[in-house]
Amino acid sequence: MGRPKRSVPGGWIYHVLNRANARMPIFTKDEDFAAFEQVLEEAVARTGTRLLSYCLMGNHWHLVVWPREDDELSRFTGWLTLTHTQRWHAHRKSTGSGHLYQGRFKSFPVQDDDHFLTLCRY
Repeated sequence: MGRPKRSVPGGWIYHVLNRANARMPIFTKDEDFAAFEQVLEEAVARTGTRLLSYCLMGNHWHLVVWPREDDELSRFTGWLTLTHTQRWHAHRKSTGSGHLYQGRFKSFPVQDDDHFLTLCRY
């Protein structure tokens, strides 16, 4: 039996994050950051999701996004993580060697202006 589908309403601002499997580094050089930013740009163009802010760390990332439609966040983040994983493995010639991310993305609705500003400063 598969995982239950997430239902994420559009029109809200969300803090979204995902971490590498076993907390391994996935961004170790400038090219790694640039490659993720390219996939992120493509995901925004594909879905129309509004990207308000992002922060890339060595083994994880944070996004502040504002999806327009219900379930857009899941489509956006699913495409982003799948595409990034495929390209990451292809670049390292490690295709098929395991998971890049520890699991599904996490998302939290932004509660108020102070929460939003704190996230964007991060």
